[in-house]
Amino acid sequence: MDEASASNTDPSAIANTARGLLGAAVGGAAAYFITGWLARQGFYAMALPGVGVGLGAGLLVKKRCPGVATACGLLALALGVFTEWKNFPFIRDASFDYFLRHLGNLRPLTLIMIGLGTLAGFWFALGSGRKR
Repeated sequence: MDEASASNTDPSAIANTARGLLGAAVGGAAAYFITGWLARQGFYAMALPGVGVGLGAGLLVKKRCPGVATACGLLALALGVFTEWKNFPFIRDASFDYFLRHLGNLRPLTLIMIGLGTLAGFWFALGSGRKR
């Protein structure tokens, strides 16, 4: 059996992935609530949900895993968009469907912040590159 197919069913690789995704969920949830709290205080921290996803995953993975990082990048993007909608919906129509259809109408700073959060979610989820 070659190394690539062995790693797909390796229990330590599965555990590493599970730890990373658990960390992403916990970090993302914490960052989501902190971002909402900051918004109510008058601060704008829309990159924070993605950073939370990435840091949560990166702290728990033991081996560098591009698959986990890619999943975290996508999760960071989705969480960033969702968080923006929950805290700053459009006045004309507050529905999520309307928000998704009009993402292009968001301010450039908003798009940049969500994009930075997405990149951070991917980058930090890679972990430190340590091998155990």
